[in-house]
Amino acid sequence: MESGSWKLEGVKTKEDADKVLQALNSVWGVRKAEVNLNSGEAIVSFDEKAATYDDFAQAVIDSGYKVGGSKDEGL
Repeated sequence: MESGSWKLEGVKTKEDADKVLQALNSVWGVRKAEVNLNSGEAIVSFDEKAATYDDFAQAVIDSGYKVGGSKDEGL
């Protein structure tokens, strides 16, 4: 299992966070996903054989938000 965290842009409300969380949880291979409104960050634990950092970034983009950067991969 692998973990990653990303800064999110445009996530301001609980509704925004819920939308991103739903998108992250829809990625195959995700084990756990969290969105922290205070830090503006998403944290995901996932099966690295099933999903990649790009899959999560694309899920965030598809939900209407931007990925500002990754502590782990430099997205």
